[in-house]
Formats: sequence, C-alpha cells, structure tokens
Amino acid sequence: MRCMIAVLFLLFTVKLYAQHRDVPATGSFTITGAVKSEKVVTLADLQRYIPKTLDNVVLKNHKGEIKDTLKDLQGIALKDLLASSEIVTEKPKEYSEYCIVLSSSDGYKNVYSWNEIFNTAVGDNIYIITALKDKTLYQMDQRILVMSLADINTGRRYMKGLSKIEFKKL
Repeated sequence: MRCMIAVLFLLFTVKLYAQHRDVPATGSFTITGAVKSEKVVTLADLQRYIPKTLDNVVLKNHKGEIKDTLKDLQGIALKDLLASSEIVTEKPKEYSEYCIVLSSSDGYKNVYSWNEIFNTAVGDNIYIITALKDKTLYQMDQRILVMSLADINTGRRYMKGLSKIEFKKL
C-alpha cells in the first residue's frame, strides 16, 4: 500500500512539473500601462525588424548550474521594439520611476527598470528571439521567447510565451 501511494505521489509530482514547463506559445503580445498608446505586437510585426545573429547561450539556473545550451539564435533588441512606446510623463527625470514588467502566458514575470533597458549595457542584451536552432519565429514551440544575454544566470529571465509588456510607475 505504501509503495502504491509513493508511486501515485511520484506520478502526480511529475505531472505537475511537466505542466509547469509546458508554456503555451503566443502569437502576439500587448504593450500597455503608462504609455501614450497601447498596442498589440504580432509575429508579423516582429518580422519587420532586422534580426541580429546572436552567440550560443548557455542557460544556467539560479545556482549557476548549466541546464541547456541554445544554438543558432537570432533576435531583435527589446529596447528597439520599446523605443516607440512613449511613457506618459511630463518630465524625463521621472523615467527613473518606471519599471517594465514582462508577463508570459503561464503567469511568469520578469521585471526591468526603465534605466536598466535604456541606460545600461544590460538593455543592449535583452532580445526577443526570432530564430532558434533551425526554427523560424512561426515554428518555435517556445515563442514568443525573451532573453537577457547579459545575465550571469541566464535561466532566471529566460521567458517563454511573452504575452504582455506593461510600463508601471513605482
């Protein structure tokens, strides 16, 4: 009986883990919040940008353990995409009071400050991935994928299924 309970517990735990890892792919995301005009960005919109070929990325978890290596990446800089999103403010000094929250289709969130994206080298290394291995944006199971290549432990801000970008004033 104990063995049967242990097996059921193990199967239940494995199922929960698998559900957590299977993030629904997205075909668009919204830019919303404290911006002058909200908009929806589709896969077709992303293809209008010229992608940059990126180095292979070693994914590390929060402990620095290697979990995977992503190869043959192409992407567009997040800050290039967000540059046209004007914050609702009268004073540029207030930009420092804003954060940008990226949300995925499964509820996972990443938070960046406005300064981090637009005023540091980190912002130069946050990409929306448009090709992965031999797959195009439309073929990727993990779309819409966002990565911060400047992070030491890259897995923490490796986001699958981007569904919303929200500008928030703190």
